[in-house]
Amino acid sequence: MFARWILPVSVRNNRVILALILLISFGVCSELKVRVRLADGQITEETLEADSERDSITVEFKQGDGTLITFVADFKQDVKIFPVMRSSPANQWPGCDRKTHAPIRSAEERRGVEQLTMNMAVNLSRAWQLSAHIHNVCGEARESIYAGEADVKHWLDRGVEGSVFEILPPTVDVPDVQACPTLRDLWQPCACSYSLRLEWYPCLLKYCRSRDTAGKSSPYKCGIKSCSKGYRFDYYVPHRQLCLWDDET
Repeated sequence: MFARWILPVSVRNNRVILALILLISFGVCSELKVRVRLADGQITEETLEADSERDSITVEFKQGDGTLITFVADFKQDVKIFPVMRSSPANQWPGCDRKTHAPIRSAEERRGVEQLTMNMAVNLSRAWQLSAHIHNVCGEARESIYAGEADVKHWLDRGVEGSVFEILPPTVDVPDVQACPTLRDLWQPCACSYSLRLEWYPCLLKYCRSRDTAGKSSPYKCGIKSCSKGYRFDYYVPHRQLCLWDDET
């Protein structure tokens, strides 16, 4: 099962890329692996990758139920992408090797949940106008790529063609569209929800102060601050069977 959500990201307001300067400084494309504890108590390995040439970062980890979560921030094109792929139990990762002695990281700041209504569909064949990353990470989703109405207006104002998007039926305060978990008919259209949390990512640079021989104080980079942030996506699906994970949320 596949679903993809995309939304804009501001370079000035989102400082993830600044924190990952610590990765980029070691090469064009650098990678960091950390062990984190998920909400259900399981431990998994999270991979963070920074690509200075493409001006992007990627965070990826696998949840205990086999769901592969990927977060891609394309700062050059002002786009965030959340690909979510549900695997069968046979393909689930067992988690981190218990023999490893790498520390388990906890975010210094636990941020709240951002709720997003994704009421626009994205045409994969034209999605290159938003970001070249979309075709690479959303190719298997095809008809399950979503964006928010306010985000679409942002991109249209920047010159993206209207043919990239399609308006979906509303899911909020509409009596005819029921929540997916309330339906038994797998072919019935419904309002689906999915929640995820990025358990650990660098969100800010830390600055310390030093003094020279003359006693003058000056700031310098001395580390990163880590954050955890949740997202809830509400979106329309034409068939209940496309939202089986909503039984568990």
